Amino acid sequence: MCWLSHVRFSWVPFPTIYSIPNPPPSSGHQCNSLPLAGRAGQLASFKANTLAAAWTGVQRQEVVCKRLDDNSIVQNNYCDPDSKPPENQRTCNTEPCPPEWFIGDWLQCSKTCDGGMRTRAVLCIRKIGPSEEETLDYSGCLTHRPIEKESCNNQSCPPQWVALDWSECTPKCGSGFKHRIVLCKSSDLSKTFPAAQCPEESKPPIRIRCSLGRCPPPRWVTGDWGQCSAQCGLGQQMRTVQCLSYTGQASSDCPETARPPSMQQCESKCDSTPISNTEECKDVNKVAYCPLVLKFKFCTRAYFRQMCCKTCQGH
Repeated sequence: MCWLSHVRFSWVPFPTIYSIPNPPPSSGHQCNSLPLAGRAGQLASFKANTLAAAWTGVQRQEVVCKRLDDNSIVQNNYCDPDSKPPENQRTCNTEPCPPEWFIGDWLQCSKTCDGGMRTRAVLCIRKIGPSEEETLDYSGCLTHRPIEKESCNNQSCPPQWVALDWSECTPKCGSGFKHRIVLCKSSDLSKTFPAAQCPEESKPPIRIRCSLGRCPPPRWVTGDWGQCSAQCGLGQQMRTVQCLSYTGQASSDCPETARPPSMQQCESKCDSTPISNTEECKDVNKVAYCPLVLKFKFCTRAYFRQMCCKTCQGH
């Protein structure tokens, strides 16, 4: 390498180190290709390191090789490495960092339509170290406090199905059904729309099966006894006997062995006033009834004595 006595280089403190595109001169270059001599460059200012400015940082003073004639930066191999001064550094930004707002992400909206609310975390934070911070009161941050909640999803909701309460199970026993009314309503339930405006595939059922236990079996039901067929003495009276289900419908499932009687004997009280001598004593019945009355000794009874006066006379 050839050097001219009037060409000088020097180490100079500088914020950053730069390289020039031209390589340093070698033995194959002419000596007159070297830079001209000049004066020394001035000291550069301190450059801040890349440490976060959230707490005490460090500034570093870098050293570069410069030409003394035009103060231009050249590659380091132009300067004597043994004379290179050390790179100095000093602390900076030692004052406490100002507090700042920490703003979290918005949470999910409380409603999907018809206007809901969403919230987010807003804190006043001050950094006191590279990975340490403290939370202050809201008054510690001097800038305007960001909002913590806002409205969202303000668009109107589509009509929806609204089901009323179920009715009682009908019938009262056995297998039956419950029914209810299903309406197409606005989201605030203030308006009723035609059913076609609500999706048919999501319509709730309007009828479901139900059961209130086994029904009682059919039973015999009797009516009141009718009037006695005889106005005086023995006769017959009738009543209705029906087999009915628990709903009151006619049935044929009642056991015949438990069927109540539909007819019974009855007796009406007769007038015991004796027949006067002026009245003719005769048998009222024109059939072979009075002889049986006499045979079975019913003449002692007032009714038969009156009906079979002639037959019973003297007995």
